[in-house]
Amino acid sequence: MNREIGRTRSGLRYGWTTGSCAAAAAKAAAMMLFGGEEIRHVRLMTPKGIELYLDVESITRMSEYVECAVRKYSGDDPDVTDGLLIFAKVERIGDSSGLRIILDGGSGVGRVTKPGLEQQAGQAAINKVPRRMITEEVGSVCREHGYCGTVKVLISIPDGEETAKKTFNPRLGIMGGLSVLGTSGIVEPMSEKALTDTIYLEMKMLRERGHTYCYAVPGNYGADFLTESLGIDPDLAVKCSNYVGETIDDAKLLGMKGLLLIGHVGKFIKLAAGVMNTHSRQADCRMEVFASHAAMAGADTAVVKAIMACLNTTEAIQILKEKGLLQDVMETVMERIGFCLRQRSGEKLETGAVVFSSEEGILGQTENAAELLERTERQATRPTHPREQENHYR
Repeated sequence: MNREIGRTRSGLRYGWTTGSCAAAAAKAAAMMLFGGEEIRHVRLMTPKGIELYLDVESITRMSEYVECAVRKYSGDDPDVTDGLLIFAKVERIGDSSGLRIILDGGSGVGRVTKPGLEQQAGQAAINKVPRRMITEEVGSVCREHGYCGTVKVLISIPDGEETAKKTFNPRLGIMGGLSVLGTSGIVEPMSEKALTDTIYLEMKMLRERGHTYCYAVPGNYGADFLTESLGIDPDLAVKCSNYVGETIDDAKLLGMKGLLLIGHVGKFIKLAAGVMNTHSRQADCRMEVFASHAAMAGADTAVVKAIMACLNTTEAIQILKEKGLLQDVMETVMERIGFCLRQRSGEKLETGAVVFSSEEGILGQTENAAELLERTERQATRPTHPREQENHYR
Protein backbone atom coordinates (compact mmCIF):
# COMPACT_ATOMS: atom_id res chain seq x y z
CA MET A 1 0.00 0.00 0.00
CA ASN A 2 1.18 3.55 -0.75
CA ARG A 3 1.30 5.09 2.70
CA GLU A 4 1.76 8.68 1.58
CA ILE A 5 -1.18 10.81 2.67
CA GLY A 6 0.44 14.24 2.52
CA ARG A 7 3.44 16.27 3.55
CA THR A 8 4.17 19.36 5.58
CA ARG A 9 5.51 22.53 4.00
CA SER A 10 9.00 21.28 4.83
CA GLY A 11 8.37 18.03 2.94
CA LEU A 12 7.92 15.71 5.92
CA ARG A 13 5.35 12.93 5.58
CA TYR A 14 2.19 12.77 7.69
CA GLY A 15 1.16 9.56 9.46
CA TRP A 16 -1.94 8.33 11.26
CA THR A 17 -2.54 8.00 14.98
CA THR A 18 -3.18 4.97 17.18
CA GLY A 19 -6.71 6.34 17.51
CA SER A 20 -7.22 6.19 13.75
CA CYS A 21 -5.84 2.64 13.68
CA ALA A 22 -8.22 1.56 16.43
CA ALA A 23 -11.23 3.20 14.77
CA ALA A 24 -10.40 1.73 11.36
CA ALA A 25 -9.83 -1.76 12.79
CA ALA A 26 -13.09 -1.57 14.74
CA LYS A 27 -14.98 -0.43 11.64
CA ALA A 28 -13.53 -3.26 9.55
CA ALA A 29 -14.29 -5.85 12.24
CA ALA A 30 -17.88 -4.59 12.54
CA MET A 31 -18.33 -4.68 8.76
CA MET A 32 -17.15 -8.29 8.67
CA LEU A 33 -19.22 -9.31 11.69
CA PHE A 34 -22.50 -7.85 10.45
CA GLY A 35 -21.92 -7.87 6.69
CA GLY A 36 -20.36 -11.29 6.33
CA GLU A 37 -17.74 -10.37 3.71
CA GLU A 38 -14.02 -10.27 4.41
CA ILE A 39 -12.61 -6.73 4.40
CA ARG A 40 -9.01 -6.17 3.36
CA HIS A 41 -9.08 -2.38 3.10
CA VAL A 42 -11.09 0.13 5.11
CA ARG A 43 -11.89 3.79 4.58
CA LEU A 44 -11.78 6.23 7.50
CA MET A 45 -12.47 9.96 7.61
CA THR A 46 -10.30 11.60 10.28
CA PRO A 47 -11.29 14.65 12.37
CA LYS A 48 -8.65 16.61 10.45
CA GLY A 49 -10.61 16.01 7.24
CA ILE A 50 -8.03 13.71 5.65
CA GLU A 51 -9.55 10.46 4.36
CA LEU A 52 -7.50 7.32 4.95
CA TYR A 53 -7.58 4.00 3.08
CA LEU A 54 -5.91 1.49 5.39
CA ASP A 55 -4.89 -2.15 5.05
CA VAL A 56 -6.64 -4.61 7.36
CA GLU A 57 -4.37 -7.32 8.81
CA SER A 58 -4.52 -10.39 11.11
CA ILE A 59 -8.20 -11.17 10.59
CA THR A 60 -9.94 -13.66 12.92
CA ARG A 61 -13.61 -14.38 12.14
CA MET A 62 -15.95 -16.27 14.45
CA SER A 63 -19.75 -16.49 14.61
CA GLU A 64 -20.13 -13.91 17.41
CA TYR A 65 -17.02 -11.78 16.96
CA VAL A 66 -14.41 -10.58 14.49
CA GLU A 67 -10.96 -9.33 15.40
CA CYS A 68 -8.55 -7.58 13.06
CA ALA A 69 -5.73 -5.05 13.10
CA VAL A 70 -4.46 -1.92 11.38
CA ARG A 71 -0.78 -1.04 11.44
CA LYS A 72 0.36 2.29 12.91
CA TYR A 73 2.31 4.54 10.57
CA SER A 74 4.02 7.65 11.93
CA GLY A 75 5.27 9.20 8.71
CA ASP A 76 8.44 11.15 9.44
CA ASP A 77 7.60 11.62 13.12
CA PRO A 78 10.02 9.82 15.49
CA ASP A 79 7.27 7.85 17.25
CA VAL A 80 8.01 4.63 19.18
CA THR A 81 4.60 3.24 18.20
CA ASP A 82 5.43 3.26 14.48
CA GLY A 83 4.73 -0.14 12.91
CA LEU A 84 2.72 -1.56 15.81
CA LEU A 85 -0.46 -3.51 15.07
CA ILE A 86 -3.53 -2.01 16.75
CA PHE A 87 -6.23 -4.67 17.19
CA ALA A 88 -9.98 -4.28 17.56
CA LYS A 89 -12.27 -7.13 18.54
CA VAL A 90 -15.96 -6.47 17.89
CA GLU A 91 -18.29 -8.88 19.65
CA ARG A 92 -22.07 -9.23 19.34
CA ILE A 93 -23.54 -9.65 22.85
CA GLY A 94 -27.13 -10.32 21.77
CA ASP A 95 -29.10 -7.93 23.95
CA SER A 96 -31.96 -6.42 21.89
CA SER A 97 -32.86 -3.51 24.17
CA GLY A 98 -31.37 -0.97 21.77
CA LEU A 99 -27.96 -0.23 20.29
CA ARG A 100 -25.30 0.03 22.97
CA ILE A 101 -21.54 0.04 22.40
CA ILE A 102 -19.19 -0.97 25.23
CA LEU A 103 -15.59 0.09 24.63
CA ASP A 104 -12.63 -1.17 26.66
CA GLY A 105 -8.91 -1.78 26.41
CA GLY A 106 -7.27 -5.18 26.39
CA SER A 107 -3.68 -6.38 26.42
CA GLY A 108 -1.12 -3.64 25.77
CA VAL A 109 -3.55 -0.76 26.33
CA GLY A 110 -2.68 1.12 29.50
CA ARG A 111 -4.93 1.66 32.52
CA VAL A 112 -5.26 5.05 34.18
CA THR A 113 -4.18 4.96 37.85
CA LYS A 114 -4.11 8.67 38.77
CA PRO A 115 -6.60 11.54 38.49
CA GLY A 116 -6.13 14.38 36.03
CA LEU A 117 -6.29 12.57 32.68
CA GLU A 118 -9.21 12.42 30.24
CA GLN A 119 -10.25 9.02 31.61
CA GLN A 120 -10.97 8.21 35.23
CA ALA A 121 -8.75 5.95 37.32
CA GLY A 122 -9.32 2.33 36.40
CA GLN A 123 -10.42 3.04 32.85
CA ALA A 124 -8.54 2.12 29.70
CA ALA A 125 -6.29 4.89 28.40
CA ILE A 126 -8.32 5.53 25.25
CA ASN A 127 -8.67 9.27 24.85
CA LYS A 128 -11.87 11.16 24.13
CA VAL A 129 -11.50 11.69 20.37
CA PRO A 130 -10.47 8.08 19.59
CA ARG A 131 -13.38 6.87 21.76
CA ARG A 132 -15.77 8.98 19.73
CA MET A 133 -14.25 7.82 16.43
CA ILE A 134 -14.50 4.14 17.41
CA THR A 135 -18.07 4.30 18.69
CA GLU A 136 -19.26 6.39 15.73
CA GLU A 137 -17.75 4.02 13.16
CA VAL A 138 -19.07 0.87 14.86
CA GLY A 139 -22.45 2.47 15.50
CA SER A 140 -22.77 3.48 11.85
CA VAL A 141 -22.10 -0.10 10.70
CA CYS A 142 -24.61 -1.49 13.21
CA ARG A 143 -27.34 0.86 12.06
CA GLU A 144 -26.58 0.14 8.41
CA HIS A 145 -27.22 -3.57 9.06
CA GLY A 146 -30.20 -3.05 11.37
CA TYR A 147 -28.51 -4.34 14.51
CA CYS A 148 -30.05 -2.95 17.72
CA GLY A 149 -28.28 -4.93 20.43
CA THR A 150 -25.15 -4.55 22.53
CA VAL A 151 -21.71 -4.58 20.96
CA LYS A 152 -18.46 -4.88 22.86
CA VAL A 153 -15.33 -3.38 21.30
CA LEU A 154 -11.98 -4.40 22.78
CA ILE A 155 -8.83 -2.55 21.66
CA SER A 156 -5.49 -4.28 22.21
CA ILE A 157 -1.85 -3.69 21.27
CA PRO A 158 0.23 -6.89 21.64
CA ASP A 159 3.57 -5.03 21.97
CA GLY A 160 2.07 -2.12 23.88
CA GLU A 161 3.26 -2.90 27.39
CA GLU A 162 6.92 -3.13 26.39
CA THR A 163 6.75 -0.09 24.10
CA ALA A 164 5.09 2.00 26.82
CA LYS A 165 8.29 1.83 28.87
CA LYS A 166 9.84 4.21 26.30
CA THR A 167 7.08 6.80 26.76
CA PHE A 168 5.90 9.23 29.46
CA ASN A 169 3.01 6.91 30.39
CA PRO A 170 4.52 5.57 33.63
CA ARG A 171 5.08 9.15 34.88
CA LEU A 172 1.48 9.99 34.03
CA GLY A 173 0.17 7.02 35.97
CA ILE A 174 -0.81 5.01 32.89
CA MET A 175 0.28 1.47 33.63
CA GLY A 176 0.40 -1.73 31.61
CA GLY A 177 0.54 -0.34 28.12
CA LEU A 178 0.12 2.50 25.66
CA SER A 179 -2.48 5.20 25.34
CA VAL A 180 -4.75 5.28 22.31
CA LEU A 181 -4.30 8.88 21.23
CA GLY A 182 -4.99 11.45 18.57
CA THR A 183 -7.11 14.60 18.46
CA SER A 184 -6.94 14.98 14.68
CA GLY A 185 -6.43 11.36 13.63
CA ILE A 186 -3.27 12.42 11.81
CA VAL A 187 0.34 12.39 13.03
CA GLU A 188 1.99 15.69 12.17
CA PRO A 189 5.74 15.01 11.86
CA MET A 190 8.09 16.54 14.39
CA SER A 191 5.10 18.04 16.20
CA GLU A 192 5.89 19.50 19.63
CA LYS A 193 2.27 19.40 20.73
CA ALA A 194 2.37 15.88 22.17
CA LEU A 195 5.29 16.80 24.43
CA THR A 196 3.84 20.09 25.62
CA ASP A 197 0.51 18.36 26.26
CA THR A 198 2.37 15.85 28.45
CA ILE A 199 3.99 18.65 30.45
CA TYR A 200 0.56 20.17 31.05
CA LEU A 201 -0.91 16.82 32.11
CA GLU A 202 1.92 16.12 34.56
CA MET A 203 1.40 19.49 36.23
CA LYS A 204 -2.38 19.17 36.15
CA MET A 205 -2.15 15.86 38.00
CA LEU A 206 -0.01 17.49 40.70
CA ARG A 207 -2.52 20.32 40.93
CA GLU A 208 -5.44 17.94 41.31
CA ARG A 209 -3.60 16.21 44.14
CA GLY A 210 -3.54 19.54 45.95
CA HIS A 211 -0.06 20.84 45.11
CA THR A 212 0.19 24.51 44.23
CA TYR A 213 4.01 24.50 44.28
CA CYS A 214 6.19 22.17 42.21
CA TYR A 215 9.55 21.79 40.48
CA ALA A 216 10.38 21.68 36.78
CA VAL A 217 13.45 19.97 35.37
CA PRO A 218 14.48 19.79 31.69
CA GLY A 219 15.32 16.08 31.70
CA ASN A 220 17.28 13.29 33.32
CA TYR A 221 20.22 15.48 34.42
CA GLY A 222 17.86 17.73 36.33
CA ALA A 223 15.84 14.83 37.74
CA ASP A 224 19.00 13.06 38.97
CA PHE A 225 20.36 16.25 40.53
CA LEU A 226 16.99 16.81 42.19
CA THR A 227 17.07 13.47 43.99
CA GLU A 228 20.78 12.73 44.42
CA SER A 229 22.10 16.17 45.32
CA LEU A 230 19.08 17.94 46.81
CA GLY A 231 17.21 14.94 48.23
CA ILE A 232 13.93 16.13 46.72
CA ASP A 233 10.92 13.92 46.01
CA PRO A 234 10.89 13.42 42.20
CA ASP A 235 7.10 13.00 42.26
CA LEU A 236 6.85 16.76 42.84
CA ALA A 237 8.65 17.56 39.57
CA VAL A 238 7.52 17.80 35.97
CA LYS A 239 9.89 17.33 33.06
CA CYS A 240 9.71 20.46 30.95
CA SER A 241 12.26 19.45 28.28
CA ASN A 242 13.19 22.65 26.39
CA TYR A 243 9.78 24.26 26.92
CA VAL A 244 10.40 26.53 29.90
CA GLY A 245 8.04 29.23 28.65
CA GLU A 246 5.19 26.83 27.97
CA THR A 247 5.69 25.24 31.39
CA ILE A 248 5.37 28.62 33.08
CA ASP A 249 2.26 29.36 31.00
CA ASP A 250 0.73 26.02 32.04
CA ALA A 251 1.46 26.73 35.69
CA LYS A 252 -0.42 30.02 35.42
CA LEU A 253 -3.38 28.38 33.66
CA LEU A 254 -3.61 25.74 36.37
CA GLY A 255 -3.55 28.26 39.20
CA MET A 256 -0.18 27.18 40.59
CA LYS A 257 1.40 29.52 43.14
CA GLY A 258 5.06 28.67 42.73
CA LEU A 259 7.40 26.99 40.25
CA LEU A 260 11.07 26.27 40.94
CA LEU A 261 13.11 25.40 37.85
CA ILE A 262 16.18 23.25 38.44
CA GLY A 263 18.45 22.60 35.48
CA HIS A 264 21.90 22.19 33.99
CA VAL A 265 23.77 25.35 33.07
CA GLY A 266 24.02 24.20 29.46
CA LYS A 267 20.30 24.85 29.04
CA PHE A 268 19.40 27.33 31.75
CA ILE A 269 22.17 29.84 30.98
CA LYS A 270 19.97 30.78 28.00
CA LEU A 271 17.22 31.96 30.36
CA ALA A 272 19.42 34.94 31.25
CA ALA A 273 18.91 36.16 27.69
CA GLY A 274 15.15 35.67 27.88
CA VAL A 275 15.26 32.52 25.75
CA MET A 276 12.36 30.39 26.99
CA ASN A 277 12.76 27.51 24.50
CA THR A 278 16.23 26.16 25.20
CA HIS A 279 16.54 23.88 22.16
CA SER A 280 19.67 24.66 20.14
CA ARG A 281 17.66 25.18 16.96
CA GLN A 282 15.80 28.06 18.65
CA ALA A 283 18.80 29.94 20.01
CA ASP A 284 22.34 29.36 21.24
CA CYS A 285 23.41 32.36 23.27
CA ARG A 286 25.38 30.49 25.94
CA MET A 287 28.77 32.05 25.28
CA GLU A 288 27.28 35.47 24.65
CA VAL A 289 25.69 35.39 28.10
CA PHE A 290 28.87 34.23 29.81
CA ALA A 291 31.04 36.70 27.89
CA SER A 292 28.84 39.73 28.57
CA HIS A 293 28.52 38.95 32.27
CA ALA A 294 32.26 38.29 32.49
CA ALA A 295 32.88 41.72 30.98
CA MET A 296 30.57 43.26 33.59
CA ALA A 297 32.61 41.45 36.26
CA GLY A 298 35.82 43.03 34.96
CA ALA A 299 37.16 40.49 32.48
CA ASP A 300 39.54 41.89 29.88
CA THR A 301 39.20 41.52 26.12
CA ALA A 302 41.36 38.40 25.99
CA VAL A 303 39.13 36.57 28.51
CA VAL A 304 35.96 37.64 26.70
CA LYS A 305 37.39 36.36 23.40
CA ALA A 306 38.44 33.08 25.03
CA ILE A 307 34.92 32.54 26.37
CA MET A 308 33.39 33.30 22.98
CA ALA A 309 35.66 30.64 21.45
CA CYS A 310 34.49 27.93 23.87
CA LEU A 311 32.53 24.99 22.47
CA ASN A 312 30.60 24.23 25.65
CA THR A 313 29.73 25.65 29.05
CA THR A 314 32.23 23.41 30.85
CA GLU A 315 35.10 25.18 29.07
CA ALA A 316 33.63 28.62 29.77
CA ILE A 317 33.11 27.84 33.45
CA GLN A 318 36.70 26.60 33.74
CA ILE A 319 38.01 29.88 32.32
CA LEU A 320 35.86 31.92 34.69
CA LYS A 321 36.97 29.78 37.61
CA GLU A 322 40.65 30.19 36.75
CA LYS A 323 40.23 33.97 36.50
CA GLY A 324 38.36 34.17 39.81
CA LEU A 325 35.23 35.47 38.08
CA LEU A 326 32.82 32.57 38.36
CA GLN A 327 31.01 33.66 41.51
CA ASP A 328 30.51 37.26 40.33
CA VAL A 329 29.35 36.12 36.89
CA MET A 330 26.84 33.64 38.25
CA GLU A 331 25.49 36.25 40.66
CA THR A 332 24.52 38.62 37.84
CA VAL A 333 23.41 35.73 35.61
CA MET A 334 20.99 34.53 38.27
CA GLU A 335 19.67 38.05 38.79
CA ARG A 336 18.93 38.23 35.08
CA ILE A 337 17.35 34.76 35.02
CA GLY A 338 15.08 35.78 37.89
CA PHE A 339 14.07 38.93 36.01
CA CYS A 340 13.29 37.05 32.76
CA LEU A 341 11.27 34.41 34.60
CA ARG A 342 9.21 37.10 36.34
CA GLN A 343 8.56 38.77 33.00
CA ARG A 344 7.06 35.54 31.70
CA SER A 345 5.20 34.46 34.83
CA GLY A 346 3.64 37.75 35.91
CA GLU A 347 2.48 38.59 39.42
CA LYS A 348 0.28 35.60 40.32
CA LEU A 349 2.95 32.89 39.85
CA GLU A 350 6.23 33.02 41.74
CA THR A 351 9.14 31.56 39.77
CA GLY A 352 12.72 30.83 40.67
CA ALA A 353 15.66 28.81 39.42
CA VAL A 354 18.61 26.72 40.55
CA VAL A 355 21.43 26.23 38.02
CA PHE A 356 24.07 23.52 38.38
CA SER A 357 26.83 21.75 36.52
CA SER A 358 28.04 18.17 36.87
CA GLU A 359 31.51 19.36 37.87
CA GLU A 360 30.71 22.27 40.20
CA GLY A 361 27.32 21.36 41.65
CA ILE A 362 25.10 24.39 42.30
CA LEU A 363 26.47 27.37 40.38
CA GLY A 364 23.77 29.82 41.34
CA GLN A 365 20.19 30.32 42.39
CA THR A 366 17.68 33.12 42.33
CA GLU A 367 17.18 34.95 45.59
CA ASN A 368 13.81 33.28 46.22
CA ALA A 369 14.90 29.73 45.35
CA ALA A 370 15.43 28.59 48.95
CA GLU A 371 11.99 29.89 49.96
CA LEU A 372 10.29 28.19 47.00
CA LEU A 373 12.08 24.97 47.86
CA GLU A 374 10.90 25.15 51.46
CA ARG A 375 7.29 25.91 50.49
CA THR A 376 7.18 23.05 47.98
CA GLU A 377 8.58 20.54 50.45
CA ARG A 378 6.34 21.77 53.28
CA GLN A 379 3.27 21.52 51.08
CA ALA A 380 4.19 17.94 50.14
CA THR A 381 3.23 16.86 53.66
CA ARG A 382 0.13 19.08 53.87
CA PRO A 383 -1.42 19.38 50.40
CA THR A 384 -4.33 21.75 50.02
CA HIS A 385 -7.61 20.82 48.38
CA PRO A 386 -7.49 21.67 44.68
CA ARG A 387 -11.14 22.54 44.13
CA GLU A 388 -10.65 26.10 45.38
CA GLN A 389 -9.12 27.00 42.01
CA GLU A 390 -10.94 24.71 39.58
CA ASN A 391 -11.86 27.68 37.46
CA HIS A 392 -8.22 28.00 36.40
CA TYR A 393 -8.28 24.66 34.58
CA ARG A 394 -8.52 24.78 30.84
